[in-house]
Amino acid sequence: MVRAADRAERPARTSVWLEGKAPRAASGRRSEHPSGLDRDRITEATVRLLDAEGLAKFSMRRLAAELNVTAMSVYWYVDTKDDLLELALDHVFGELRLPDPDAPDDWRDELRALTRAYRSLLVRHPWTSPLAGTFLNIGPHSLDFSMTVQRVIRRTGVPAQGQTGALSAVFQFVYGFGTIEGHFARRAAAAGMTQDAYYSEAMSTIKSTPDLAPLVQQSADLMAARGGDTVEEMRERDFTFALELLIKGIEAMAER
Repeated sequence: MVRAADRAERPARTSVWLEGKAPRAASGRRSEHPSGLDRDRITEATVRLLDAEGLAKFSMRRLAAELNVTAMSVYWYVDTKDDLLELALDHVFGELRLPDPDAPDDWRDELRALTRAYRSLLVRHPWTSPLAGTFLNIGPHSLDFSMTVQRVIRRTGVPAQGQTGALSAVFQFVYGFGTIEGHFARRAAAAGMTQDAYYSEAMSTIKSTPDLAPLVQQSADLMAARGGDTVEEMRERDFTFALELLIKGIEAMAER
């Protein structure tokens, strides 16, 4: 266990995965502390708390209460709160179902599957968005996902110098789309409303605001053409069309 004073004196850390203290499985230290904890159990409880209460409310003290132990008991297994958040981030990446690298699937279908899985992850766990932009995200599950994405992009036929750009175009789009979608769903839930009711109330407020009403009128034809009876249907149509645009762009660049 690292004392608080020791933690304060140490230089800034780049990643828990570079400290040699973040194994894939439990650390085997269960018998060394009377709490009966292990790192996996702590990480799973962290994910549950983050899902239920969000990143802003998360604390080591709150986690300890959830586990019915003292905060110092948690520090037997992780040195800092950031280390634990990084472990939780990689843990949820383990939920992603990755395509078989030996399967003869078309790269387009693999890309569609990967983007939908990533989008669902961001919506299911809205707290992952800020953490993915904070940490290096080099845990084993995250690296498995990254290597799979790279493998698929290599199969597109895009020249090597453009492959990272193609990767960024697709997955930065998914990151932004899934982040907004996940946060909207959380705001609606916090208001005690369905997403459709929340959207309807927001649009009614905008339409009744003189300065914003012209914008709504100008976009009325686009909204009508978009279609969809629910927020989820509208989102699904937008996501599918945008993704197909990107795939067509990749195909065009590969042909060039």
